[in-house]
Amino acid sequence: MITLFLLLMQRVGTILILAFLLVNVPFFRRLLPKLDQISTKFYLILIFAGFALFSNLTGVEITKNNNLVSTTFLTGLPSSDSIANTRTLVITVAGLVGGPVVGTITGLIAGVHRVFQGNGADSFYIFSSIIIGWISGMIGHSYSKRRTYPTAGVAAITGLGMEFIQMLFILVFSVSGLQLVKLIFLPMMILNSFGTWVFMSIISAYLHQEEQLRAVQTHDILELANKTLPYFSSGLTESSAKQAATIIQHYTNFDAIGITDSQNVLAHVGPGSDHHVPERHVVTDLSKRVLASGKMEVANSKEMIGCPIPGCPLAAAIVIPLIVDKQVAGTLKMYFTDARKLTPVEEQLATGLASIFSSQLALGLAEEQSKLVRDAEIKSLQAQVNPHFFFNAINTISALMRTDATQAHDLLLELSTYFRTNLQGARETEITLKQEEAHVQAYLSLEQSRFPNKYSVNFSVKSNELNLLPPFTIQILVENAIRHAFSGRKKNNCVNVVVTEKRNRLHILVSDNGNGIPQKLLPHLGQRVVDSIQGSGTALENLNRRLTGLYGPKSALKINSSSKGTDVKIVIPRKVKTI
Repeated sequence: MITLFLLLMQRVGTILILAFLLVNVPFFRRLLPKLDQISTKFYLILIFAGFALFSNLTGVEITKNNNLVSTTFLTGLPSSDSIANTRTLVITVAGLVGGPVVGTITGLIAGVHRVFQGNGADSFYIFSSIIIGWISGMIGHSYSKRRTYPTAGVAAITGLGMEFIQMLFILVFSVSGLQLVKLIFLPMMILNSFGTWVFMSIISAYLHQEEQLRAVQTHDILELANKTLPYFSSGLTESSAKQAATIIQHYTNFDAIGITDSQNVLAHVGPGSDHHVPERHVVTDLSKRVLASGKMEVANSKEMIGCPIPGCPLAAAIVIPLIVDKQVAGTLKMYFTDARKLTPVEEQLATGLASIFSSQLALGLAEEQSKLVRDAEIKSLQAQVNPHFFFNAINTISALMRTDATQAHDLLLELSTYFRTNLQGARETEITLKQEEAHVQAYLSLEQSRFPNKYSVNFSVKSNELNLLPPFTIQILVENAIRHAFSGRKKNNCVNVVVTEKRNRLHILVSDNGNGIPQKLLPHLGQRVVDSIQGSGTALENLNRRLTGLYGPKSALKINSSSKGTDVKIVIPRKVKTI
């Protein structure tokens, strides 16, 4: 019995060494959190069935005279002989880890192999192995519902019980059952129970280590998110990207961090910064593919990164799109100079970081839109509804009350409409075309009451009046034309507003027959404040930023001007307000 104990201890030790190596294989680690997937069960069956076959092949042969025969691999034996092995240990662990399906099928494969190994004798091993796999699997399943695994103590007791079931089958169905059980009972009960305990302890130790690592990473990620929030929320600029990239590199294990917008490199911190230079176009094929597809890509070699610069030290990379409003605003690029450092843990970390940073960018965009709407309100109240405009309107209404009370009453209502739509536009990022038109008409009524017949404003709206657009869009363009286009002219001043729909987009054109805009100012209008006698262009800059912020760069103002007049065109996605 002592000799058998020592021989079995060697087999158990071999299985446990293989278990330790298995747990350190990244592929096996990726399976553990995905036990509900069919593919995971399939791979676990292959793994544990391989372990079970190995247990059968490395078993200790016991002759009918209870003599022990130890060989390297036991491929077959006489039908009168038996085997002492670690098969039950493996089947039990398969069930505890993978559940009843994995345990049962592993038991079936192990049992069938054991019968073939014994030249067709002792077919009861098939049934005993299936039962052991199913029972241990149900125990494992009860724990998996709580998203955990059986403790080492539970595993040891389960291993003891499963081996006891195997002893019962041998005692009842084996020809030399009682004699064989007397020989193998204690060694196999003790060692298989011990082996099950150690096997599950190895898995539990890995899981505990992973939990600790996640806890540390979670703390670091929360601190990282807190540090980067001020920079990403301010938008993707060269300055904010450099600060954010420096922080990300400090809090992660990546050798280099890069951030781009949709076209250019904004920042690169770490190795490769000599040629991954801000304000240059994206150079790596990998980043170009991510910008085009909007999907994460992983490169495990320099060739996959595709940097055209010889001697680039970057050997592995994860490039993840930064998504804002379902559009790729840029990329987050994380590099290693040693490809071996790139593991699934880094991939998961990078995915999480990209999600956080995308949310921060979206938050910053929302805050900017809110600010721009408030700025639009301030602009309207200061530049359009300034005291001068307000008192002029009141004086005009007051004068009309003596000569035309009906018109004065109508103008007072228009003034009320003007103020009401101003306040409504300040609260919302989009209003209907009908509301915008009412706002413009109210403004024109008040302005034309002061200067009768000086301006002619024509509307041609061939669009659903419930189409949405940013508040003050048309009003700002019309007012801009009235205030600046007709300097020194008292008649033949015409402004045309045309709104149409084409291919699911809303087209807005505001044109005038005024004096035109100086050519040197045209490239700057809508982009920044300009220094001009006629005005600063603040309203156009505000409008342009709101348009591009809401709908992207394709919706920016398009301004054409000559001595015969000015055209301002806007194209935005067509959205209809639901009632």
